[in-house]
Amino acid sequence: MLRLGPQALSDTELLAILIRGGTRDCTAIDLARSILADARTLRGLAARNARELTRLKGIGNAKAVELLAALEIGRRVEAFEDTAKCVIRNPADVANRMIPLLRDRPAEVFFVLTLDAKNGLKGEFELSHGTLNASLVHPREVFKAAIDNLAASIIVVHNHPSGNPEPSREDIEITKQLAETGRIVGIPLHDHLIVAGNSYTSMAEKGLLS
Repeated sequence: MLRLGPQALSDTELLAILIRGGTRDCTAIDLARSILADARTLRGLAARNARELTRLKGIGNAKAVELLAALEIGRRVEAFEDTAKCVIRNPADVANRMIPLLRDRPAEVFFVLTLDAKNGLKGEFELSHGTLNASLVHPREVFKAAIDNLAASIIVVHNHPSGNPEPSREDIEITKQLAETGRIVGIPLHDHLIVAGNSYTSMAEKGLLS
């Protein structure tokens, strides 16, 4: 790798370097190949949390921590590079960005996108993992991320693994709470999107932010 660079390595070889060691039954390369067969892709692997990773044969707590750290570094670098050139003009821009990330998540996940004064994307923060049908989030943690990131405004996004993009009563209630909190702290909530498969619902387009 030192001679050719990491771009010369396959996904299996890169993953083998991350996990560093195999098991009694297989080498690191064989283990990496098996893990990718279960996860399908590196993106699929990156979408898993620690508990889901340790269910894969050959990954214990130590390897799961190392993988999560390495994959998060890559995600943050990618997000940093993308946000430098990403301007949010409408809900479709948000959906196009978030659908690939959320489409295959097995549980609800809540994200806050922080924007600058020109609606440029400053940051992207994953706040909570919920159950199959519920993602718990509190306005305090949403606006802590916004304040820490010096946001001029925010957009929040979560997924519905059920495939139904229509908002629940709880979705509508948290939208109203976030909109009111945003008015109080001076960081407006521009939108709350629900992603379901390849579809989405914009609370702003539904008139539910007022």
